[in-house]
Amino acid sequence: MRDFRKLDVWNSAIELVTDIYKILELFPNKEKFGLSSQLSRAVVSIPSNIAEGCAKDSQKDFIRFLKISLGSSFEVETQIIIGMKLGYIEDRSGQELIDKLQILQKRINALSKYAKTKT
Repeated sequence: MRDFRKLDVWNSAIELVTDIYKILELFPNKEKFGLSSQLSRAVVSIPSNIAEGCAKDSQKDFIRFLKISLGSSFEVETQIIIGMKLGYIEDRSGQELIDKLQILQKRINALSKYAKTKT
């Protein structure tokens, strides 16, 4: 069993969650059950799946949960772009989030590739 709290990628994902939640406070109330809800679930899924994967006994399962986390990160990127197009997220703030997200995506992918070498 791995300690997810020691993974830089998990800590970066947690930071992203807090960044997204701050942005979501600016969304209109009408989006509470729409894009806002979808975005909050997807972003929380990133560190959650990393943590869950760390609890698995096999490398194969760990890698599978990293891939799920990576998929959630692409969902979040798409939802940020939608939020920007709808005017809920300022372009500058949205681009900063996307930049952080793309770094996180590369790191999750690198961890997944590294984990494959350990199978």
